[in-house]
This record gives sequence, C-alpha cells and structure tokens, in this order.
Amino acid sequence: MTIDQITILSIIFLTFLLFIWGKFRYDIVALIALFMLFLADTFLGGDTSNLIVDSSNLFIGFGHPAVITVAAVLIISRALRNAGVVEVISRKIMPLSKYQMMHISSLSTIAAVFSAIMNNVGALALMLPVALKTSIKQKRSPSIILMPLAFASILGGMITMIGTPPNIIIATLRKTIFMDLKQVAIEDSTSKEAQYFLSQNIDPHQFIPEAFGMLDFSPVGGVIAFIGVLFIALVGWRLIPKESYKKAGTESLFSIDEYLTEIRIPNDCKLIGEKISNIKNFTDNRLLIISVIGKDEKISKPIQNHCIVEGDRFQIQADPVELKLMMDEYNIRLIKKMRERIDRLKDEDTNYREVLISPDSPLINRNRTYLRRRSSNSLTLMAVARQGKRIHKRLGEIVFRVGDVLLIQGNVDYLDDNISSLRLLPLVHRDVEVGEFSRVGISLLIFGSAIGLSMFGILPTTVSFIGAILVYLFIGILPIRELYTHIDWPIIVLLGAMLPVSDALQTTGSTQLIAEFMVSMTVGLPNWSILVFIMVLTMCLSDIINNAATALIMAPICVGIAISMNVSADPFLMAVAVGASCAFLTPIGHQCNALILGPGGYKFSDYWRMGLPLEILIVIIGTPLIIFFWPF
Repeated sequence: MTIDQITILSIIFLTFLLFIWGKFRYDIVALIALFMLFLADTFLGGDTSNLIVDSSNLFIGFGHPAVITVAAVLIISRALRNAGVVEVISRKIMPLSKYQMMHISSLSTIAAVFSAIMNNVGALALMLPVALKTSIKQKRSPSIILMPLAFASILGGMITMIGTPPNIIIATLRKTIFMDLKQVAIEDSTSKEAQYFLSQNIDPHQFIPEAFGMLDFSPVGGVIAFIGVLFIALVGWRLIPKESYKKAGTESLFSIDEYLTEIRIPNDCKLIGEKISNIKNFTDNRLLIISVIGKDEKISKPIQNHCIVEGDRFQIQADPVELKLMMDEYNIRLIKKMRERIDRLKDEDTNYREVLISPDSPLINRNRTYLRRRSSNSLTLMAVARQGKRIHKRLGEIVFRVGDVLLIQGNVDYLDDNISSLRLLPLVHRDVEVGEFSRVGISLLIFGSAIGLSMFGILPTTVSFIGAILVYLFIGILPIRELYTHIDWPIIVLLGAMLPVSDALQTTGSTQLIAEFMVSMTVGLPNWSILVFIMVLTMCLSDIINNAATALIMAPICVGIAISMNVSADPFLMAVAVGASCAFLTPIGHQCNALILGPGGYKFSDYWRMGLPLEILIVIIGTPLIIFFWPF
C-alpha cells in the first residue's frame, strides 16, 4: 500500500466513525472529511500526492450534476405541491380509509407512486398529514399507518432516477467513473482498465460513457417496490409491536403524557391542597406533574407528599386540548412570562398549530431563543413533545431534535410563512395551498415534458429540470421566495464535500485495492453471491450512515470489483443503488424514518421488526432481477 492509499483509507475510516457516532450532522462530517483530505494532500506534497489532482478544484463537487439534480428535484417537488397535484390525488383515497388494510394499502401505494416522480422525503412530507388526519377520523392508531407509509416512500424512490439521492448519484457516477476508466485504458493498453474493456468487447476509443437514464432503474426498482408495498400492506404492519401503538382517535395527535409545558397555581386554583401524588388521579389521568420550578428558575423532582399551594409552578405533561379544558375547570394558569408573551401577541387572528420538526429544519440543535429570533418574535412556543424520552429541561433550555412536535401560537398572517421558512410539517391541518385545478394539469405537463426531454436524450436531466423550474417560476406556480427554501441543504453540502473524497479513492488506486481484496476473499464463489454481498454490505452501511454517502463510497469500489472480475459493472452499480435505498432497520438510516419517529410513537428498536424481513425479501427478489435485467 502506498502512503496515499493509507491516508485516504484512514480518512474514510474516521469519516465512518463520525457518521456512526452521530455527534455532528452528516454535512458537518462531510466537511470535516474534505478538510482532512486537503490537509493530508498539502502535508504529503501537492505535486506528488494523488489525493487531490488539482487543489483549485477542491469544491468542484458542488457543481457536479448529481448535486444540481438533487436540488432541482426538491424544488420541483415543491412546485407540484403548490399546484395542488398531491392534494387532488390524496382526496381520492379518503374513502378508502374505512378498512384498516385498505387504509394502509392505499396510503402506501400513493406514497410509492409519488416517490417515483419526486423526492421520497418530499412525498412522505405531503402524505404525512393525510395519514394522520385519516387515522384520527377512523379512530385508528397512527403507529399502524406511519411506518408502512415511510417504508413505501423509500421503496417508491427506487423506481426512477429522481426518486432518491442514491439513484441520482449512481446514475451520474456511472458516466464520470467510466470516463476516467476510458482515459486510463487509452493511455495504457496494458492496464486493468484496458483489459476490462477488452473483456466487454468495447473499443475504448469509440466508447462514449453515459449516465443511467430516467427509467433504467424501473425494471428492478419497480418490481421491488410493488412486492415491498404488498408485503407492507399484508404482513409488515402486523410486525409492529402492539405496545408501541399510540392512542387512537384523539383530536390532538399526541396523547396525554407527551406535551411538556409550564403552569402556575393561582389563588383560586382547585388543585390547592391536593398532594402531587394524587394529581394524576384527581384529573382523571389528564395531567402529570413531572418537575417543580423553583424561585431560582431551576427545576427539581417533585416531592410526592407535597400539598399544592398558591404560587407553585410546575412542569407538566398534558394533551393541549385537555390542558385548555383543565385551565377552565381547575383554574390553572400558564407561567407569567408565557402568559405575558401570549397576551402581547394575541389578537383576533391568533391561531395554534402543531408542527413536526423535519430532518432539514434549521431548528435542529437549536432552542426557543433561536425560534423567536428566526420568527422575528412572532411565534410563541407553547409546548414540546418528544417521543420515547421524557424531557427534564425548562422550555427555554430544550434543544430541538428531528421528530419533536411543537405547539406554537402566532398570527395567521405569519404562521404559515414561518412554518414554511423553518421547514416544519403541520399536523392535522394541511399546509398545502391547493392551486386551481387548471394548474394541476399544466404543472404535470411541464414536469412530464422535462422527463421526456431527458429520456429521449434531447437535454441532460439536470438541464431539463432547471428548465421546468424556470417555467414554474414564470407562470407563478413556484414563488421566487420559495425557490431555495425547500432544498435540503445538508444533503447538498454532504454530496459536494464527499465527491472529492470519493474521487480520491479512485485517483489513489484505493478502490482497486479494496476490490481486489474483496474478490480474493470471495474467490471460487459464483458472481451472484458477490452481488448479494455488495447489496447486503451497502444496506448495512445505509442503516447507520447517510444513504447518499454510502452510494458515493460504494460505487467506485463496486466498479473496481467488476474490473477485477472482468464482468459488467452495471449489475454491481444497481446493487449499490438498491442497497443504499434500503435503510429500514433504524430511524437514523433515512430521513423518512426519522420523520415518523415522533408522530408514530415508535421506539428505536421497532424499526427492525418490519425492516429486517423487508430487507431480506428485497435481497431475495432483487438479486435475480438485477442479473436478469443487467447481466454480467
């Protein structure tokens, strides 16, 4: 091994450790990896090191077609949402929610179809309020609905190139990797790259590398999605532990023991004289005191035998609807500072909304002060709910996480704008502005035209999508102020920063080194078994680190394996695409999984119960499908 190979493999190893550790968000980890790559290249001597071919192009990854395409797909998703496309279709499934299996099947099928034509996270974000609303109407636990919905969104993303970032990455990397292979083969006719082209009966001089097309993923991904959704609807939901089921049919989407807020006891409060230990029974299990707020503003555990007196202040957990009733029934009051803020902002247009913190919200790892600053003091944080873990901090000290649910108050004129800019997902009430039905047709025509231009090779996918975005802007479907607000910037940074690291694997010869090692470990085994190994390994990585990062690392390695075996690289690339999209075992493996953690009331360990059988099923059906449609 050369010093360059040792260095890049060490950087990759440290990057994986940071991803798994989870202390820093994945985009920050990617920037750390890029920074380490630059420092290592400089230390080893920029002229002699192969870590970075040209240091002036260190940030060229941010202009890569994969990065631009991911951003464009997210913007188009918002345009389709504004036009009312999803709302029109979603209304059609409302009557199908009467029976449980039909409820799960209809929602999952629609989510999978949406995910095929738009980003799968965007598709889930659109369907989540519909799922919650219909589950309330049918008095059905959202826990039964949401995990199948999230998994179906992930499965649907496999159908087309634009459905999920790993497909976009694999599609574009196919072209760039083969361009590099072609250049090496032409320069050195005795190289392994030249031998590879010879084994495939390809003349490197005449060979024109191409990316995977829009529907190249469909034969494999479509069948996997169909069988996967069928499994979810018939069997999968039954594997969710019943003890994780959330209370069904409540007007508020969160049950009694989830919302945390702060109250005080006025002189006429009916709780005065009652022991803290008796409050839960006294209020018919509607209110639970979890902490006492002292005069020094610090919290402490409640003394169960303490009799409540005037002026006491507590942290409590209660459903917001029930809390409003209890405030009138028992004369409970919110703490003074919150009451003053509510009174200051309150007018006839004041409204309350329950919102979910999405994976790309700027509120993640921030607190109430940041929320106030970002909303120009137009929002009041009333309460916070966090699934699976009781919060032991004051409202002002809580650091928000993905999946937290906030009860916020504000003026209706600014509420929706703030929810949009903070990338929060409203619950119960849809935040979709339903466009005129005439816009549904024109929006689909524009999108279909962009796909057609790409499919027939008239325009590159990235360019055709940018053209669609411009048309959406010109005709008013996509307001200019929303152009960049719904781009998942952490993913963009991740891709832009990790692409040079991925390139360094190739320029240092590390991909070939890893590939030869893996081939030597599997010598004598049939080709299909190596394909299975790659798919399973990619699945495992995707469950613990970001799926886009997994695709970036695994793609060049699997091409190196194909070169060592002198077989086509396409089936291995497809195996990576499928494996990178199959993050069903943990809530951190995919944004869709993180999105439902709170609303579904799931625990970390609930995911693998349905996810593991689904991943095994995908490997069993995916392997022969890949070999059939993309032979060695």
